Formats: sequence, C-alpha cells, structure tokens
Amino acid sequence: MAKKEISVEDKLRALYDLQLIDSRIDEIRFVRGELPLEVQDLEDEVEGLKTRLEKLDSGLEVIDTQIKEKKNLIEESNALIKKYNEQQKNVRNNREFDSLSKEIEYQELEIQLAEKNIKEFKAQIEHKKEVIGQTKERLEERKSHLDHKKGELNEILSETEKEEEALLEKSKSYEKKIEERLINAYKRIRGNVKNGLAVVAIERGAAGGSYFTIPPQVQMEIASRKRIITDEHSGRILVDPQLATEQKTKMEKMFDKL
Repeated sequence: MAKKEISVEDKLRALYDLQLIDSRIDEIRFVRGELPLEVQDLEDEVEGLKTRLEKLDSGLEVIDTQIKEKKNLIEESNALIKKYNEQQKNVRNNREFDSLSKEIEYQELEIQLAEKNIKEFKAQIEHKKEVIGQTKERLEERKSHLDHKKGELNEILSETEKEEEALLEKSKSYEKKIEERLINAYKRIRGNVKNGLAVVAIERGAAGGSYFTIPPQVQMEIASRKRIITDEHSGRILVDPQLATEQKTKMEKMFDKL
C-alpha cells in the first residue's frame, strides 16, 4: 500500500525521531552489553581461583604423603641401625664388623637426608598455606564483586528490557511513516558508521561528529527543509539545529513515559 505523500520537512522530522529512538536502543544495549562481559570475566576468574585452590590443596596432600614416606624411611633406618648394632656384638672378624659399620653409616645418612627432605617439605607446606590464604582472600573478594555485578546486571535488565521492547515497537511504528527508499538509505548509513548515527544535526557549522565545515549556502538550504541533503564526507543525512532541538524535546517526553 503506497504511503501518503508527506512534505520533506515531515520526512526529516520522522527520520530524526527514528534516529533518536534507535540511538536510545543502542545506548541501552551498550550499557547492558558491557555488563554481561564483565560478569562473564568475573565468573571465569572465580572458577580459575577455585581450580587453583583445588590444585594447591592437592599439592598439600602430595607433600603430606611424601613426609609420611620419609618418616617411615627414618623408622626403617633406625630399626636397621639397631639390628646392625646387635649384629656387631656377634661378629667373627673385623671385615664383618666394618661391613656392618658401613651399613649403619649408610642408614644414618639416609636418616639425615630424610630429615632434610622433611624440613624442605614443611617449608613448602608453609609457602603453599600462605598462597592458599591469599587465593582464598582473592576468591572471596572476586565472588563478592561478582555478586555485586550480577545484581547490577539484573537491575539493568529489569529496568531496560521493558523500555527496549517499547522502543523497538516505536522504531517499527516510525519506520512505517517513512518511505521505503529513505528507510533503506537510513539503515545503510547506520550500518556503515560506528556510532549508528545516520541522521545528524549541524553543530558549529559542521555535521555532528565531523570537523568538515559545511558551506553557509548549504546550511541555509538544510534549514529551508525543502530537500534531503547528505554530508558529502560521511554520507549522513543532515538536519538543522532548530529541527533537532524541537524533535529531541518531543522525543524526550515520550522516553520519560516509557
């Protein structure tokens, strides 16, 4: 069904209204878009810290087992020393006595080495316990921060989801007021610019967000609202400051009601 012919000024107002609605949707999505990433990063960090704690605890168990093994070795060496000492009382010659003495000396060295290992293992335990304490502290801090960010996200979602849905309906409604050719051009321009601004007002003699001055004659033509004019540098549709101010005031009132 063909749309009723409307004036260029009305087309510009409708386009600028649509831009304000879509920019508001972009703003909502940007704010919401950053938070889920933050929450995801925090969740990953919390999981990483939990995994690290598990590995540290597992490392402590390994060291405890190693200490027990060394203590068992000491007990065995002491038992052998006692046995060799008893055997020395019944030797038949010096060779047997010397042989047993070497065994005793070897077991004493084993005990010394085991005791040194136990001392090193205990030092490792103390270090790991210190790291575990720091990691637990960091984990609690990150979990608390995560809970806070999740709360923020849920609050923003509850506040903005309804507004976004209403704005999307308004966007569709305003699109219907504009001829298809202009809507296609608007969407194409929006897709080609980073900030999604396809319709901009003249600010300080240049297109909004641009440093290229628009000739006074062209500015006057834009202000006359007799035809749709695009910025030769960015391709954006241009509107005069007065029209922009009027439409912003109107749309802000509408946004406040959503």
